[in-house]
Amino acid sequence: MTANLRTSRDHLVKVKDYTENIIKSINDALIIVDSDGMIETVNKATLDLLGFAEKELIGYPVDKIFTTEIPLKGEKLEELIKKGKLRNYETEYKAKDGEKIPVLFSVSVMKDKDGKVIRIVSTAKDITERKKMEENLLMAQKLESVGILAGGIAHDFNNLMTGILGNISLAKIYTKPGDEIFNMLTAAENACLQARNLTQQLLTFSRGGMPVKKVTSITELLKDSARFALTGSNVQCEFSILDDVWPVKIDTGQMSQVINNLIINAKQAMTKGGTIKVRAENVIIDTGQGLPLKEGKYIKISVEDEGSGIPKEHLKKIFDPYFSTKENGSGLGLAVTYSIIEKHGGYITAESELGIGTAFFIYLPASQKQIPQKKVAEEGPLVGTGKILLMDDEEIVRNVAGEMLKYLGYAVEFAGDGAEAIELYKKARESDKPFDAVIMDLTVPGGMGGKEAINKLLEIDPHVKVIVSSGYSNDPVLAEFRKYGFTGMVTKPYNIEELSKILDRVKKGIPTS
Repeated sequence: MTANLRTSRDHLVKVKDYTENIIKSINDALIIVDSDGMIETVNKATLDLLGFAEKELIGYPVDKIFTTEIPLKGEKLEELIKKGKLRNYETEYKAKDGEKIPVLFSVSVMKDKDGKVIRIVSTAKDITERKKMEENLLMAQKLESVGILAGGIAHDFNNLMTGILGNISLAKIYTKPGDEIFNMLTAAENACLQARNLTQQLLTFSRGGMPVKKVTSITELLKDSARFALTGSNVQCEFSILDDVWPVKIDTGQMSQVINNLIINAKQAMTKGGTIKVRAENVIIDTGQGLPLKEGKYIKISVEDEGSGIPKEHLKKIFDPYFSTKENGSGLGLAVTYSIIEKHGGYITAESELGIGTAFFIYLPASQKQIPQKKVAEEGPLVGTGKILLMDDEEIVRNVAGEMLKYLGYAVEFAGDGAEAIELYKKARESDKPFDAVIMDLTVPGGMGGKEAINKLLEIDPHVKVIVSSGYSNDPVLAEFRKYGFTGMVTKPYNIEELSKILDRVKKGIPTS
């Protein structure tokens, strides 16, 4: 009898050990509760997922770990199990630190010989990564929609702005500098020039367009962008920028957006006001500095705030798309900033200390070229002579650009799309009255745009001089217009001075940036 008891006891111990080993080996969170909903058993995966110690869960109501009420007892439980509604059921666990963890939850029951439920066994698979992927996919779809919408807005808005800006710049010519009307027109012109950055920023945000770069100084851009972002706030900006800071080759619109993003983030972190320090200095990077950059000359820009700081665990995620600690934040501002800097061949990093503040550091390659100097003779529109072919699908653009060209001294003919422009160019050459230059809209909805027409024109005349014009300021064709066969580029909206100068350079064969 004693031997049988010992054998039975040993068997039970083996079964218990076997069961415990199975429970421990399960990768999903496993919880066993009694018929009253009190936790009896949890495995290591549960403790790791929720951050509790075993003693903090055993003997406690299972409701402790759910964000919503889950019926784990009584008739309702059996009814739900029969209907299959507690198989792969999406719910949320509540971790010890309050974090909500999405899980795929399943339940089965253990009954006694009378069919009464005595225990409930539940498993839960952490689906945090899957939910993030779903959210990212949804956000990507939204951004794709925004990108399509932004493209349409850019085309229509910038065409309309060309009509407004062009007419304002024409009207200014008939007034005297210093007159009240001249000053009002200048203010309106400046507002239009600022407005054209709006669609560029939207395109960059939604699709991250290729930068259209030019050699410039970073100084004024830093000051203007920072001051604009701080308008009306209780935060001040302190600048420390060397007089001999090297030039950079950048897309000024995109880089303004970068500085705006950083200044706005700093401002939002300083709810009680304070000072943001903006610095720019020349640095030489070598391989021993541990930065993911090629050796060479760089401009180092720093933006430092006196805010609350960023927790260490969040700092490494701040450039991840969709990561945000703000309640209503999209998590895209710094991700776009990172993308822009990367496309400029640069690098951005951050340091932060809780209660002290955060500092962002940007490294941009220094340009070997000098900043183009404005010549006194080039102030104001440059007049010229010759015959210009202007192709644009929008009548408002043809009208105002035509008036500007006529004022500058050019004869103008018009085309509504690429096919018409090709025919007019052919006829002009055949009649020995060729065009001196062509200005073509990049895209024509439902028709042939400049991108397609340029190849045909080059077949007709390998030396054709074509300026591409577009309201899609982030289109890669504008960034590398020479690669596509164009001689020059002008983004919409433009005024008479911008149009005259690009046309003058193209006609004279002077390289354009």
